[in-house]
Amino acid sequence: MGSDGGAEEIQAVAKGESSSSQSSAAAGGNGNQNGLESIVIVHNVAKRHNVGTLARSATAFGAAEMVLVGRRDYNCFGSHGAACHLRFRHFPSLAQAREYLKEQRGADICGVEIREDAHPLIPQQSTPFRRSTAFLLGNEGTGLSPRECESCDFFVYIPQYGPGTASLNVTVAASIVLHHFAAWACFPERARSGGKFLVADRTAARAPSPESVRSLVEERRLKRETQADLLELEDQGSNSTNLLHSIFHD
Repeated sequence: MGSDGGAEEIQAVAKGESSSSQSSAAAGGNGNQNGLESIVIVHNVAKRHNVGTLARSATAFGAAEMVLVGRRDYNCFGSHGAACHLRFRHFPSLAQAREYLKEQRGADICGVEIREDAHPLIPQQSTPFRRSTAFLLGNEGTGLSPRECESCDFFVYIPQYGPGTASLNVTVAASIVLHHFAAWACFPERARSGGKFLVADRTAARAPSPESVRSLVEERRLKRETQADLLELEDQGSNSTNLLHSIFHD
């Protein structure tokens, strides 16, 4: 990639990020005054469109951020605009995500998993929450892997009382857990009008950081080189898309 092409691509990426990114004030938007935050960690979720529905639940219950780990080709289908009120951040590995959450956000990492040492989420009982908390939800089919469990500080599970299903959909589970945390953290209830909760206005977008743009351009360049290698070996193309890259906060 020549210097002129690189400059053009950086401008194109910056334009895309600027039109999609929202300011931190707009992203937080839950009006919490006590400094506590909830964060949702998404690690290689099996169904990519679940990110959109997770974003809708996350903003409904006051989450400040979604941390996406591993694969980056997600989309926000099903969010109904909720993604504009959240921060998104991407990390290649769980170790990097954990370092960010522990050192920069001061958050505990809570695994949502049915296991013997997990705390049941029951309103009448005390909760294990002590500070801002990032919730790591398992894959829809297999739950949390051993490596994911090693990243967690503690675990919670959602008691079930009927015989018809072994576990809940990841978005349903996230909704219940985030609601419990919001109630414990005393997040202020959103104002209502006409039978619905009021939705905040979308504020002006902020420009992406130069580091974020350069990182994304380099990532795209490496992907193009990889695809070129595959063309030489297999005589066929391979296309990949990153539908959420423009709103990540790197």
